[in-house]
Amino acid sequence: MRFGGFQPFTLSDYPGRTAAIVFAQGCNFRCPFCHNGSLLSAVADERDLVPEEIVLAELRRRHGLIEGLVVTGGEPTLQAALPAFLGKVKALGLLVKLDTNGSRPEMLARLLRAGLVDYVAMDVKAPREKYDLLAGVKAPLDAVRESIRLIAGSGVAHHFRTTAPPALLSARDLETIRRELPPDAAHRVQEFKPEHALDPAACAAARTA
Repeated sequence: MRFGGFQPFTLSDYPGRTAAIVFAQGCNFRCPFCHNGSLLSAVADERDLVPEEIVLAELRRRHGLIEGLVVTGGEPTLQAALPAFLGKVKALGLLVKLDTNGSRPEMLARLLRAGLVDYVAMDVKAPREKYDLLAGVKAPLDAVRESIRLIAGSGVAHHFRTTAPPALLSARDLETIRRELPPDAAHRVQEFKPEHALDPAACAAARTA
């Protein structure tokens, strides 16, 4: 896999677990509030990437110090090598948390069927009518809805989350998102942090509905 970064330890990114984090290079969304702009392009200088072998070696070295690995991005499900990589991580005895934007339900279904993920956190960007604005692209709404359905019915620990720039999402929008999710779905609202936002002007200037 192509990784744009690796963090050897976190207490806050895998609920209830100690973990490392790996950042997949490349994303198909361009969310204006994104704070990982360096990870968006699938085309990156090889010198800036972290080789998969180095990641696996670090995970082995930290055996007994961490319980899991968070695979975030970027968007991990865009990479065809993801299942094979997760198989290697699971073989090390680690739990896997996957962060995803839900745009690749076919990959998500494959991972869930194979038992390669133990926790899924899916970003739900906005109500349907605002999805393109918050995703920064023409959003694949059918794919997003299918991913929500798959995750909710998977039996795997999960939550849905929304980053809420005040100028882009209103309290009414957040309530609409909750209504569009399955009943009793765990939904977390994340505070928008303007530092390093991909498009600070859009986050500051847009008007809420």
